[in-house]
Amino acid sequence: EVQLVESGGGLVKPGGSLRLSCAASGFKFDDYAMVWVRQAPGKGLEWVSAISFNVRATYYAGPVKGRFTISRDNARNRLYLQMNGLKPEDTAVYYCGKTRVSDQNVWSTRDVDVRGPGALVTVSS
Repeated sequence: EVQLVESGGGLVKPGGSLRLSCAASGFKFDDYAMVWVRQAPGKGLEWVSAISFNVRATYYAGPVKGRFTISRDNARNRLYLQMNGLKPEDTAVYYCGKTRVSDQNVWSTRDVDVRGPGALVTVSS
């Protein structure tokens, strides 16, 4: 059974940083690209970032490009999202997601095969 568990969410002031982690199990982690998606209060699911199976390619949505960094540790079955320069509009529940592919050029929320329960990130002064 595929399991994904996020951690590292919390309350942070505008301009601050947080690092989300995702522990993956139940599948061959290094065969699949992984993604982060988020859902802000009252809004739909939004794709945030993706990383290829072999770590060689990373992709970012426009609103987070230059502020967020996705990474993975295939030896430990871990996915990460380093978030710097956080803004109130980044407030959302962040989900780690497994995809069905190893890599591709264009990403959306439809690429999420399985996602975790989520981690709440609140950016507020």
